[in-house]
Amino acid sequence: MDLRQMEVVVAVADAGGFTAAARRLHVVQSAVSGTVRALERELGTALFTRTTHRVALTPAGEAFVPAARAALRAAELAREAVDAAKGELRGQVTVGIMQGVWAGLHRALAALRSEHPGVVVKLRQAAVTDIRQALREGTVDLAVVALDRQQQRGLVSRLLAREEMLLVASPERDLSAVTGAEGAVEPEALARLPLVDFAPGWAIRHAVDRAFRAAGVDRGTTFEVNDVMAASELVRGDLGVCVMPPSIADRFPDLTTHRFARHAPNWKVMVVHPPGQLSPAATALLRHIT
Repeated sequence: MDLRQMEVVVAVADAGGFTAAARRLHVVQSAVSGTVRALERELGTALFTRTTHRVALTPAGEAFVPAARAALRAAELAREAVDAAKGELRGQVTVGIMQGVWAGLHRALAALRSEHPGVVVKLRQAAVTDIRQALREGTVDLAVVALDRQQQRGLVSRLLAREEMLLVASPERDLSAVTGAEGAVEPEALARLPLVDFAPGWAIRHAVDRAFRAAGVDRGTTFEVNDVMAASELVRGDLGVCVMPPSIADRFPDLTTHRFARHAPNWKVMVVHPPGQLSPAATALLRHIT
């Protein structure tokens, strides 16, 4: 058994098929199939069940893939350690990002690129449950997320920012009927406005849902989007209002912002990673993030 065989099996499992794995590995499908068959003969058991329409892991395959990932990661760490000893930090860092969470990550990436141009960074945007699973499996090295205390369990976390969210509206929308003397919006008043909401799984949506539950207010959604730019365009066209953290609202200076009088949605943005030693490349990026 060698690392290349492990890499092929993991690729098939991740891609969901031999053809897709071959494209990912830049080889012909017959090479992928032959490698898997040879390894299965060596192990004395099938790793995949194959039908006309799908490829799935067998119980043996389910056990093999996490161990193969760990072996591949250990080999990668060994290479990175040697590069670091030579003063030539290289390798790859995979960063998970929750939708709507950025926290100035581009500045850390620019600093890493300037210091270690040989390091490759892959960004993976996903919902919090998917990021946590990827951290457990080792397919993501660290993540920039907004988590509550329960979601942080089993992870090492460092706080990056606390933000109280704002109501963002078009300058053409008259909010005098729903704001007080200081321009603050009551949650009950917001529930009467057309709302541009983010999809479930977004950290912003989670914070807004939590705040409305705390205020005891039911609200509807007029538009549900999966993109910050789409939300801003809907607000700019005065089709609705939207709740955003200041770090995102600041990107749209032509829109107006209003704070909440009470029960303001809020979040804590942090960088998290599994316990244990990070790779030299991931450690370098973490230093610039924090």
